[in-house]
Parts: sequence; structure tokens; C-alpha cells
Amino acid sequence: MDSKRIPKFGKFRVFLENNHAGELWKNRIVDPGSDISLQWNKVFLISCLVALFVDPLFFYLPTIVQAEGSTCMAIDLKLGITVTCFRTIADVFYLMHIVFKFRTAYVAPSSRVFGRGELVVDPELIARRYLRTDFFVDFIAALPLPQIMIWFIIPLIKTAQSDYTNNALVLVVLLQYIPRFYLIFPLSSEIAKANGVVTKTAWAGAAYNLVLYMLASHVTGSAWYLCSIERYATCWKYLCEQDIETQTRCQSSYLVCNNLEKPDRKAWAGTTRVFSKCDPNNASDPNVFDYGMFSNALSKQVASATFTEKYLYCLWWGLQNLSSYAQSTNTTTFVGETLFAIVLAVMGLVLFAHLIGNMQTYLQSLTARLEEWRLKRRDTEEWMSHRQLPQNLRGRVRRYVQYKWLATHGVDEDAILHQLPADLRRDIQRHLCLDLVRRVPFFSQMDDQLLDAICERLVSSLITQGTYVVREGDPVTEMLFIIRGRLESSTTDGGRSGFFNSIALRPGDFCGEETLAWALVPNSNANLPSSTRTVTALEEVEAFALRAEDLKFVANQFRRLHSKKLQHTFRFYSHQWRTWAASFIQSAWHRFKRRKMAHNLSISESLSSLPLLEHDETETTAAAAAEEEEEEIPSEPEQSVAVKRLALRFVANTRRGNLRVKDVQMPKLVKPQEPDFSREGRDEGGSLF
Repeated sequence: MDSKRIPKFGKFRVFLENNHAGELWKNRIVDPGSDISLQWNKVFLISCLVALFVDPLFFYLPTIVQAEGSTCMAIDLKLGITVTCFRTIADVFYLMHIVFKFRTAYVAPSSRVFGRGELVVDPELIARRYLRTDFFVDFIAALPLPQIMIWFIIPLIKTAQSDYTNNALVLVVLLQYIPRFYLIFPLSSEIAKANGVVTKTAWAGAAYNLVLYMLASHVTGSAWYLCSIERYATCWKYLCEQDIETQTRCQSSYLVCNNLEKPDRKAWAGTTRVFSKCDPNNASDPNVFDYGMFSNALSKQVASATFTEKYLYCLWWGLQNLSSYAQSTNTTTFVGETLFAIVLAVMGLVLFAHLIGNMQTYLQSLTARLEEWRLKRRDTEEWMSHRQLPQNLRGRVRRYVQYKWLATHGVDEDAILHQLPADLRRDIQRHLCLDLVRRVPFFSQMDDQLLDAICERLVSSLITQGTYVVREGDPVTEMLFIIRGRLESSTTDGGRSGFFNSIALRPGDFCGEETLAWALVPNSNANLPSSTRTVTALEEVEAFALRAEDLKFVANQFRRLHSKKLQHTFRFYSHQWRTWAASFIQSAWHRFKRRKMAHNLSISESLSSLPLLEHDETETTAAAAAEEEEEEIPSEPEQSVAVKRLALRFVANTRRGNLRVKDVQMPKLVKPQEPDFSREGRDEGGSLF
């Protein structure tokens, strides 16, 4: 049957078994790599851990009862019912996991040559594969065998031997505990395969390994308690077979509390010495049974205590001996006891090496970056001391290292971004930079496509106080856009004496605009432009840097950078163009003032020469009248000489005023490079922006 894959529906990835639209959601097959599969595996892993904690509680059901000067063994049915209720809840999750596995697709082994592989979504093939592989283990783990033993079998056995009942219960629990414990490993592997790790945070990983270590201590303590009860029952059985001094012959049924009220049992209890010889408190008596490593559970009457007391004491015993590799235990020559001690020592060594080692690794990862930064800072201090750097340079280095740690916490952001695909990297850069870039007035005129291209190539830059970003005359390698902090931009116009111009750059401003003019010039050479200004950090500055090569790439790919409107916006916000424009306007104003001053001087000279002209004309007229009276002959040549003399005096005074005006030196800045914006065409009304 042909299978058809259907897109996501909620958190499910659904696959169809046929092409009928009416049966669209009839049969759902879950993708093993989907979110729902991952979440279920995590929930089932937690339920498995809870079930592993619940099952050893069945070992605490046998208890020793002190009654009327004698002792007997019984089963705590109240505890058994409580434990089986929790066990039933855990069994429900195992059944749900079986159903889930029947509806989970798998990757065909033949398609794993390249990539993830092809998913098999046929329910019949999935069921066949599951029945051949993991179904038997899951089925054994889900059977409610302890519930059947506690609720039905044990209450019906009234006269059975206590050791038989205990052994049957232990066998049933162990039969299911082994496959349940085995399920944790493939489940953790599936979570790690889908998610990369079992836990996302270091604290969760440390807690997970600690829980596994506590689980091992819990199992060890409960097994130690059960073995202690079993050794006590062994002592009773051994001495009961040798009890021939009493009139009433000892029977194994006398050890069960159900037969406590029988007359034969009472008669036997009044004359037997079994209880005294099995009493672990009489350790000084050589005839007392040697319990070895189980003596503490019996001498301190742990078996007769309440559930909380016995559980905590056994948990402490297991934790203590696992941590010390069973070095504090005193064993006898009994083979079972010796094997238990050996298993305990080996398990403690393996768990300490694996679980505690992993836990230490997770905890160290929390401070790994801090330790790495501390070592790097120590190496930096040793290097500065070895090279005998002056204190001012050392202070600047320390400020930069400290400021970079506060800003990034030792994370290499560029390395993380370069590992991601281009589309995802573009979206992340847009999220990080777009709002900040739009605060720059020059970029606010651009459209989204051009801003995406620029945001993709922006890199973060940290500048400490007093650091020179670029010096006048040095090549400009990047264009810097300020996000936080202040910079000082100054120029001496190429080192011209007596000239200095300084401005403050604040958030939203930019510097290094020479690279933009260089990038917009068609067929520009490989030489980077020289800086016309010196830029210094007045305080700690966070900025985005756009390298010259990236800016040239954007300029070549996006011709909208050649828009006339964008050109005027760039000139308006460029401090280099502003300085040149201010100098140009100032020079034009001084030229205008100079011409006006010369014009005013010429007018004043003309007005000051009028009285002298009138006085000379009066004298000439009087002399002429006298001569006319005397000789009556006119003298016109003498009048022409006087007019020429006055004209020469006016020209000389005008030239002296012009020389005085020319002594004023005006600042002359070189106009910034003008890109050839004509290669793309004209703006056509600025419709692009």
C-alpha cells in the first residue's frame, strides 16, 4: 500500500495509509523525531524512574513481630496494598508505551546511507518489527505480577512457610525489575538522539545522575534488609531442626505469625531456646548465630520498626557502603553474604566512576567559562609583567578584558552564528540588529531587503574608554555604528598647524564613512581609503562594525545604495561632509565679508576725498579769477593735473585696503570623495525608499 506523508498538525507529524481525503485523520503514525515523541519519551523516562523506586519497596513487606516473649515473621499487607497501588499507576504508563510503540514509525535500515533516512509508516510493518524486537521486554515489564501476589496469592496461603512466600515475592519482583531497569538505556539513547542530550541544563544533568545514584543506594538498602530477614529465617530454620530438647517438636510453621495462637505453638515457645540463640543482641555468647554484615539490621531491631524508620536506615546503609565500596562491612564465610559484599563493592566502584564522574562534569561545566576566563586573565597578567608593560597600558588591557566578559560572558557569538544555516543566521541577525540599526538615521532610509543584507554582515564591537578606533591618515577598514557610549571625532586637516575640529559621536551616529564612498566608486582599487579624522572612545562603547569588504559586497549587489535620496541622507548625517560643508560655508562667508569690506572702503575713500577736491577747485578758481583780472588768460592744464593727482591717491588707498583684507587666512578643507552615482542611473523621484 502506498504511504503518503502529511504536514504537521499541531505537534503531530501524521502519515496517511491511503490517498482517500475522507480518511485524512483516521490512522496516525507518529514521527520518532517529532516533538510529541520526544515529550512522551521524557514523560515515560520519569515514570520508569518512579517505577524503579517503587519496586524495591516490596522487599520491606516481610517484618519481624515481637509478641509475648517470642518473635514471628509476617507480611505487612497494608504496606503491600499501598505499594501495589503506586505500582499499578506505573504499569499504566508501560501499557501506554506499548501502544505508542505500535504507532511510531521507524527509519528503514536500507535508507540510512545518506541523511536521516526514509521513515516506514505502514502500521503492519511497524507492528512486525516491534514484535520481533522490543515487544517481549516491554510486555514483561508491564505485567502486574506483584499485584497478583499481594492481593490474591499471599492472603490465600495461610499455612505456607514464610521463606517460601518471601522467595516467591522476591523472584517476581526481580523478574520484572531487570527488564524495567534495562528500558532506561534505550530510552535515554532515543532522547539523546533526538535532543542531543538527555537534559538541557547542567543542573538537570547533575540531578539526573544523583537520582540514579540514590536509586542504586535504595535498591542496595532494600536488598540488604531482605537478606537480613532471610538470614534471620535461616537461623530459625536451622535451630528448629536441631531443637530436640523440647517436648513439642519444632515446626517451620511456628515461625509465621498466623499460627501464633495455636496451643502447640504456645507450648513450644515456652520451652524452646531458638529465640535466645537467634537473638543478635547476645553477640558475646559463642552459641549465637553469626549474622555478619546483616547484624545491624537485627540488633537495632530495624525489621521491627516502622516503615519510615526502616526505609531511611536502609537507604543510609546502602549509600554509605556504595560510597565506601563496602569497606566497612564484616562478612562471614557464608557464600551468599560474600557474593553480596563483592557485588556491592564492584557496583559502588562503577557507579562512583560513572554517575559521580558525570555529575562532577556537569557541575564543572557551570563554571567552565568562568575558570577559562580566570586562567586567560592570569596568563594576560603574566605576559604583561614579563613584557614590562607600563601601568597605563596594563589598565587599558584589564578594562577591555573585564568589559568583554561582562558583555559576552566568554561566549564566541561569531563562531555560534557561523555554524548555523544562512536563513536561520539571517533571522537571528535581524532579531538582534534590526531595531538597533533602524536607530541610525542613515539606515532608516533603507528598505527591509537592504537592511537584512547589512544586518547579516554586522559584527559586534566593544571599545573601552581611551581606545583609538582609528587615527587620522590610517586606512579605514570598517564602518562603525554606535549603539551605546560616546566617541570623539577630531581632525587637523592633515596636520595643518593652527587647525583643529572636534565633534562628539553619540548613539545613532556612525564613523568611517570613507569606506562607503570607497565602496560606491565603480572599479575602485584594492587600497582602502585613508581616514580624515581621529576617533577616540570617551567611555565604554558598544557598536556594530561593517567591514569594508562586506560593505563593498552590499554596494555591488544592491544598486539601491546609489539612490540620490540615500546619497543626500548620507551627506547630511556624515560628520566628514558636515565639517567640509561648514568650512566651505565659512570660507564663502569670509569671501563675502572681504568683498563687502573692500566695497565699503572704496566708498569711504571716495567720500573722504570730496572735501579736498572742493578745496582745490576753490583755490584754482580764485587764482584763475586773479589772473583773469590781471591778465584775463585761462589756465586749464593746471586743473587737469590736480584731478589726476586725486585719482592716483584713491587707487593707492584702495590697494592698501585690499592688502589688509588678504592677510586673513581662511580654513580650506578638501572636499570628501564624490562617488560616481551615475552608474546605476537616476533616482527617478526617490521611489525606491
